[in-house]
Amino acid sequence: MKVVIFAGGHGTRLSEETSNMPKPMVDIGGKPILWHIMKTYSSFGHNDFIICCGYKGELIKDYFANYYLRYSDVCFDFCDEKNNYETLKAPKEKWRVTLVDTGLNTQTAGRLSRVKQYLDDEDFFLTYGDGVSDIDLDNLLSFHKDHGKIATVSAMQPLGRFGALEINDGQVDQFVEKPIGERGWINGGFFVLSPDVFNHIPENADDVMWEQAPMKSLSGNGELMAYQHHGFWQPMDTLRERNKLKEMVESQTAPWIQWDD
Repeated sequence: MKVVIFAGGHGTRLSEETSNMPKPMVDIGGKPILWHIMKTYSSFGHNDFIICCGYKGELIKDYFANYYLRYSDVCFDFCDEKNNYETLKAPKEKWRVTLVDTGLNTQTAGRLSRVKQYLDDEDFFLTYGDGVSDIDLDNLLSFHKDHGKIATVSAMQPLGRFGALEINDGQVDQFVEKPIGERGWINGGFFVLSPDVFNHIPENADDVMWEQAPMKSLSGNGELMAYQHHGFWQPMDTLRERNKLKEMVESQTAPWIQWDD
């Protein structure tokens, strides 16, 4: 199945990093968060990616244009008049990556609409280029196929910002550090969509947010189902969240990293 990733936003809430690069290219532990998202899908056998570029999209194109050389061991032979080089160890990815310029200020529904021509007449994945999860994509896909509706959104329970006190008659029975789910279920991305989803997106959708009219239309018509994920999920909207993800990778405690290489 093809995987569409939104990667064109300005990332203004992470301006410390995104003044020079698109948010999906922000580094967490030596690799862009976009790489981590792609590795998640790839670990479940989904290797055909369509990246919706926009703000500083040329940096994403440069990254993949030089990917093979960037992550290979290379021997440069300067004694050779042709300045040839030999690749000694190369990355193992089997990715097919289509990079689409979907506009600088295009909203998310418009970005999705602009990549329709690169999609086949079959179900596809869609997610955001700034969030990671240990979600089981096989279970997500089975859930989507079983209910037979047009769209599935992965519902997540974010960590609370503060610790919680469980109080009984004035006595603190328990202190819970940042409990999960205190703010209920939210849209965590990791969608599965059928081609009929485009019937719920206006023809000229450049100013339309996917999360507004299209999702409301799907919901109103009973065509949007929620896959409730109880595990790890973390977006990267702030520098604090970026640093948290970076620390997890560097300490080898990142729950979403379930691949071997």
